[in-house]
Amino acid sequence: MDKLDWKIVAALERDGRQSYADLGEQVGLSKSPCWSRVKNLEDGGVIEGYAARLDPIAIGLAVQSFVEVQIRFDAHIEFEAAVLAHPAVVECHTTAGESDYLLKIFARSADHLDELLRHNLSKLPGVQRLKTVVCLKTIKRHGHLAQWARTTESRERVN
Repeated sequence: MDKLDWKIVAALERDGRQSYADLGEQVGLSKSPCWSRVKNLEDGGVIEGYAARLDPIAIGLAVQSFVEVQIRFDAHIEFEAAVLAHPAVVECHTTAGESDYLLKIFARSADHLDELLRHNLSKLPGVQRLKTVVCLKTIKRHGHLAQWARTTESRERVN
């Protein structure tokens, strides 16, 4: 990626709905070359897609939790398939350490979270142990990767 590509992805992170004309104006390109660069970034997998960001509280999902999951050694494939299909699981990451996975989930209330944990997530394939951390307040959400990646890239070249 060159400097122009970095400018484009940073501008799209701030506002993915802007027109190619507006985007081009921000980065110093006309509409057609701007569209071409965005298309190349999409085709190359740098831009994964575009979506609306929803406020969980505004849609009734006020309780955000992170759930560490330990599973049986032989259940990874089945567990991952179940997690991919589960609507309450917003993110799932494999981890190193005591747990095998870290899930990010949202619930309507503490009672709803309890129900999800006891009667649903604990019954996913291979689950041996759940450890839950409830988020009290979100300080930062939807950080911007382009600026951070560009900053660390230039530091890596220096070192």
